[in-house]
Amino acid sequence: MTIDMHAHWNPKELNDALRTRTAKPMIVRGDDGREYLESGFNRAPLIPGAESIDQRIADMDRNGVARAVLSLTTVYGVEKLPVADSLPLCRAFNDAVADACRAYPDRFFGLAALPAAEIDVALAEFERIMALPGMVGALLPSDGFLSLRRAEKFRPLLAAADRQGAVLLVHYGKIANDPDAPHVDSSDNGGYRVGTLDMQSRLSSNMITFCLTDLLSAYPNATVLSHNLGGNIPSEVERLDHRCLIDNPEQELPSKRIRAARVMVDCNSLGARSIEHAVEVYGAERIVFGSDGTDFGMNWSNKAIAEARISDADKKAILEGNAAAALSRVHGAVAAAAE
Repeated sequence: MTIDMHAHWNPKELNDALRTRTAKPMIVRGDDGREYLESGFNRAPLIPGAESIDQRIADMDRNGVARAVLSLTTVYGVEKLPVADSLPLCRAFNDAVADACRAYPDRFFGLAALPAAEIDVALAEFERIMALPGMVGALLPSDGFLSLRRAEKFRPLLAAADRQGAVLLVHYGKIANDPDAPHVDSSDNGGYRVGTLDMQSRLSSNMITFCLTDLLSAYPNATVLSHNLGGNIPSEVERLDHRCLIDNPEQELPSKRIRAARVMVDCNSLGARSIEHAVEVYGAERIVFGSDGTDFGMNWSNKAIAEARISDADKKAILEGNAAAALSRVHGAVAAAAE
């Protein structure tokens, strides 16, 4: 019973709203007659049928995925728009996902899109959606967690998630009004520099914030999830330890602190060898299945897990057990407080 914790979906209600926009993110028709979603990340062709929840179920069935946690990718930049623009788009997505969860309660959960430019508005939308069918948490943009200083802004949402036992998928994405935003020279090989090198680097910085500061200690009931195995941490942990022994020998090794941290990661887009390294660094109990929500991604992750030289018990935990445990905790904090 595979559970896909990283499954993006653009419902028709959201796409229709994007079709009316004249600034990014927006959907336009190209000279070739195809529709394209233009955002600050890239210009991506819309896949025919991808708006259909029935098509998504067919893709899931073909790949042995029993349940998926639907989300809107933050790379489009909807969340960082001014609230007057972002809130209607977020609500269009959130309500459509709740409808899918209502129609197929045995197949879907949902993570909300939030108008993160104004935290009080984002918090109100979070509280609204957590009362809707199947909604288990929200997405937050990764640039908000590149350092502890940046993460302070998001503490109200972390606290709200803690009260609900909710899932927060911190996904590669920019934040509003960010004068210190990292810049990538993408004048050549832009897809690789941005979509792989920059993305993995920023996720790695997120993991340093989550694992090597006390940010999450105040929110023990929230499940914080990073994607793509938390960036490059499995490959760089030995370097972290090396620097620690040189610069701060009195401190506990980063590898130990990372292993003890509660943050989870998904295996989206990484291969068998990377999954093996991640099991060594994080422990299999911290890894969940992720696919980006595409047929290709589901097939890729299935093959990577199958080929990984880890135990069958670890594979089962990654495919379903860890996700099921995290989802079972949603609303648990609220229920416990009411007793």
